[in-house]
Amino acid sequence: MNLTRLTRCALLLGLSAGGALFAAETKSASPVTVVFSHPEKFTDVRDNQSDFENEFGREHYLPLLQEYLQQQGASRLAPGQLLTITFSDIDLAGDFEPWRGIQFSDIRIVKDIYFPRLTFTFKLMGANGQVLKEGERKLQDLGFQMRLTRGFRDDPLRYEKDMLDDWLRDELRAVVAKN
Repeated sequence: MNLTRLTRCALLLGLSAGGALFAAETKSASPVTVVFSHPEKFTDVRDNQSDFENEFGREHYLPLLQEYLQQQGASRLAPGQLLTITFSDIDLAGDFEPWRGIQFSDIRIVKDIYFPRLTFTFKLMGANGQVLKEGERKLQDLGFQMRLTRGFRDDPLRYEKDMLDDWLRDELRAVVAKN
């Protein structure tokens, strides 16, 4: 076992043993904080035994979602506002169909029956520290394949990003405009 794989195993064991919250470190101070509560229990983005390079697991997808939300959320907030988003479940568009054979065990099949779902809570704080808005949201897009996505076709999170863009736009529009 090489040092990189050993380090990954130790990190995963530490995260699993702690069983608390997984929040990736931010590269710069962002007004948006993204937390993944018990990601080992998420419907998707779980680590797969056959996924040795973690191309389909938490270490790959969660930082991509975090970075995207930090960029998009920061551009929609008024100066001084802070947004915290805590995910409790993530179910990506598509699913694995292992019954198709071993060659398909790592291929995500995207069909309309495997629609994306995101469950999270959020809290929007004003510059004065007052809670402007908070709540729990369960986003799902049953018609995700009929939409024109703004992302690239090779972006594995394009459907989830579209749902989050819609949510950010709708949720923050009135609150940011008033403050």
